[in-house]
Amino acid sequence: MFIYILRRIIQTIPVMIGVTLAVFLLMHLIPGDPAQIMAGENANPEQVEIMREKLGLNDPLYEQYFRYIANAVQGDLGTSIRTNRDVTKEIFETRFGITVQLAVIGTALAVIGGLIAGIVSATRKGSFLDLILMLIALIGFSMPNFLLGILLIYLFAVKIGWLPVVGWGSFEHIILPVITLGTVGAAIIARMTRSSMLEVIDQDYIRTAYAKGVNDRLVIYKHALRNALVPVVTVVGLQFGSLLGGAVITETVFAINGLGRLIVDSIRAHDFPMVQGTILVCAVLFVFVNTLVDITYRFINKRIDLN
Repeated sequence: MFIYILRRIIQTIPVMIGVTLAVFLLMHLIPGDPAQIMAGENANPEQVEIMREKLGLNDPLYEQYFRYIANAVQGDLGTSIRTNRDVTKEIFETRFGITVQLAVIGTALAVIGGLIAGIVSATRKGSFLDLILMLIALIGFSMPNFLLGILLIYLFAVKIGWLPVVGWGSFEHIILPVITLGTVGAAIIARMTRSSMLEVIDQDYIRTAYAKGVNDRLVIYKHALRNALVPVVTVVGLQFGSLLGGAVITETVFAINGLGRLIVDSIRAHDFPMVQGTILVCAVLFVFVNTLVDITYRFINKRIDLN
């Protein structure tokens, strides 16, 4: 097991190199001159050139890339053009924690709701309840986040007045954004759980367990569900990684100052260092979560070959 974990960690190194290279080149392809933006609209060519030299933009791209990597490894992602604050501090001191809370609670809601709906549908295949649950899952999967968020705001904040419209802090602020995020995840997990459960239930060892008179709950939750969880865990990992990467639409709709909204605001302000740093952090988090998911497979099903 230790060897497998070590090998998976080593395998992430080329992935991270590719991610950092893609992020670095992407920022250089975006129209606009960072030196001109930092020097100001009224700066003359000499001042812009001085700023370009200060930022190292006159150096070859490979030198800029290696300098960027060396600084990033030390936790230095540059200085924001918009706020003139350290990018690393801006991300982790004010924005990262909010997005983590949103991602954890949203994923928990999606997992609980999706697993319950998927198990119920699989064990009652073809019933009216199965049809209703899968119809709800289809609607939840198909509805865009921004539309669901706006509908929830209109219903619970504007018409009924139970919950606040925007912001983050109290329990009331958390409810609508979490429902908005968790709905799509719950729909995906429900459909995946149902599909995986149906495949496992048709296996010979499940029929043998029923033939031996094993309790239904024991068969479903110990044998069937455990073996059906591997593809579900993959979906959960991808969902959680995506949310950690910044729920851009949801955070924008509810005016939540997380990573997603930070990216949007920085793009609008042409804040290249902040965009580059935020995207890099999101990409690293996504790779890290996927690595944890791979490692989790072995704990769910010990028969999985890790070689």
